[in-house]
Amino acid sequence: MNKTWKRKFFTIAIGQMASLIGSSAVQFALIWWIASETGSAIMMGLSGLVAFLPMTFLSPVAGIAADRYQRKHICIAADLFIGLVAAAFAVLLWMYDMPVWTALVILGLRSVGSTFHQPAIQALIPQIVPAGELTKVGGWNQLLASGSFLLGPALGAALYAAFPLPVVLLTDLLGALAASGLLAAVAVPKLEPAPQEHRSTLGELKEGLRVYLEDRPLLLIVSVETLCMIFYLPLASFYPLMTSDYFGASAWHGSAVEVAYALGMMVSALLFGSVIKVRRHLAVAYLGLLGIGVTAALCGMLPPTMWAWCVFTVTCGVMGGFGNVHSIPLVAYMQSSIPPEKMGRAFSLLALAGSFSMPVGLLIGSPVAEWVGVHMWFLISGIGIILITAAGIAAQWLLQRSRDA
Repeated sequence: MNKTWKRKFFTIAIGQMASLIGSSAVQFALIWWIASETGSAIMMGLSGLVAFLPMTFLSPVAGIAADRYQRKHICIAADLFIGLVAAAFAVLLWMYDMPVWTALVILGLRSVGSTFHQPAIQALIPQIVPAGELTKVGGWNQLLASGSFLLGPALGAALYAAFPLPVVLLTDLLGALAASGLLAAVAVPKLEPAPQEHRSTLGELKEGLRVYLEDRPLLLIVSVETLCMIFYLPLASFYPLMTSDYFGASAWHGSAVEVAYALGMMVSALLFGSVIKVRRHLAVAYLGLLGIGVTAALCGMLPPTMWAWCVFTVTCGVMGGFGNVHSIPLVAYMQSSIPPEKMGRAFSLLALAGSFSMPVGLLIGSPVAEWVGVHMWFLISGIGIILITAAGIAAQWLLQRSRDA
């Protein structure tokens, strides 16, 4: 690994940031189009569902592809696929009066591309970045991603107000072209394929699962994370209700909460990318989950007043920061400890766990929040996350004692 890794990484990262901004802008525009055309909560729910279903069903296949073929080529193909799908829909919208449900098809197809892109790009990074720099690079990645998720919706809203939807959709293609071109210009060491006798689909899936079975601390924290995400992930759908129904505030106040959360992510990512040095990655990852639980519980205990909304906004920013305290060390641990030829499948299984948690959490959280109030779901979620994480820490301590004995 030579000293040019930073140049290679930032070349790739700048392209990925352009793609993320374009994708976020288009995602916002499509969702807003569905909302404005239908005003239907069912359609909004379906739009969220189609974003998770491809990941649920295709993550194992995407992981196999990331380990079997060159990850650079998969990332380029996935980016171009997403951009071309958006461009094709733009042409159809320009020529025909397309029904709104077709936007759900486009959201689903874009999710297919993202499902293949995510494990490939996560597994590609260790091919160019030294193992000792992976935590720092994880912070840089999250910083760029957080900035993209802030800029993307703002760009999407501005373009949607100024131009027809087909024009907005073309930003996805422009971002994909930038990402693909810059990645194509970077020389990435070729991944040696697995021996032919181990290349059956079922066998490769078992090898990906074996990564976790052979690393008990990793299996434990991913299991804890999956259970915690059942409580945590639905909170994203409840922020607007907390602001509007519980605190009685406006849409502007709701957007401020979203911005605070993203800023919290950016600050923590910046710290990981500059000053924080992590040695015990999994211990820090557990700390991040505990922080998420504590901040969620605090949100649920606030009274319905405007001063409490201010506290809620700041607390949500801290919660976003703790999300990175969990995810950045966990990803760095996986990137540094998992054999390169199995890394794609390992990350795809991690994504599969997340895609499972979201619908399960919504199925549980939505009726509970409707029954006891959305603020109580924040409190219940926080307590649940704290208890699950505490059990995971205790199990990790017992596991370490048995290894040392």
